[in-house]
Amino acid sequence: MADPYQVLGVSRDATADAIRKAYRRLAKQHHPDLNPGDKGAEAKFKEIQGAYDIVGDEAKRKRFDAGEIDATGAETGPSQAERDYYRRYAEQGGQGFRYQRAGAGGPDTGGFSEADLGSVFEDLFGQRGGRARGPRRGGDISYTLTVDFADAVKGATKRVVMADGKTLDIAIPAGLEDGQVLRLRGQGRPGSEGAPAGDALVEIQVAPHPQVRREGRDLRSTLPVTLGEALGGGTVTAETLWGPVKLKIPKGANSGTVLRLRGKGVPAPKGGGEAGDHFVELLVMLPENPDETLAKAVTDWEAAHPYRPKGSQGVRQ
Repeated sequence: MADPYQVLGVSRDATADAIRKAYRRLAKQHHPDLNPGDKGAEAKFKEIQGAYDIVGDEAKRKRFDAGEIDATGAETGPSQAERDYYRRYAEQGGQGFRYQRAGAGGPDTGGFSEADLGSVFEDLFGQRGGRARGPRRGGDISYTLTVDFADAVKGATKRVVMADGKTLDIAIPAGLEDGQVLRLRGQGRPGSEGAPAGDALVEIQVAPHPQVRREGRDLRSTLPVTLGEALGGGTVTAETLWGPVKLKIPKGANSGTVLRLRGKGVPAPKGGGEAGDHFVELLVMLPENPDETLAKAVTDWEAAHPYRPKGSQGVRQ
């Protein structure tokens, strides 16, 4: 497998934030859902996921940088420095052994060959062929998943393609926030010799909504209203994530007036608590093409009833 730093296009001294941003950018670019039928993109996506699984995890990154694991997450066995140390020990050793490659044709050194040295390493480190002996739990795999704003608030089920090509239905719990991580147990790399598989760690990215924003469990949006609705009051329809709701506009409402729709925010958590509310801020709008009749009526009224808007600053000319 290629060097994970090269796969993600970052330097070895890149910050965790820089690595995460590079991963998100590449994962979005090559995600199979955005490249249907493109086997090349699918293979690249798997490579990107594997690379981020190594250097996106602080502990694994340290082990990879130290040469303790390879780019697949497998144990690498004793490092070259350790091998060199034991070679020097064999050459200078207290028992008179000298290290010699098999077939080197040098003087007799007691038959201490490279194969023999390999078995010494196995006894010292409990490893053979670069992998630990005995059952070993599979490694975790990291993913990112972008979900719609409404799905994150209300909950949903998303079908995704895992790194091994397997499809999986992921339950998105109601109220999930941007950056939260879902742990899918047993969906990571397979274990060895019957050991359990690792987990899949899915970081959620919530797509922004064009009209609604979230503040804790509450939701906020802006609702344009006409001059007549603001002055005379009335009932209008406000859109929420839970469907349209009839909203009563009080007489004399102004831009900035905030009305509450109770219980129309983020659902209450399973552990208890209350559901959030949806706050609607009114925005009084002039018609797109006001005629002279409207302009004259308003200016005549204002001439007879001069006033200054609340919060205004400066001197009007």
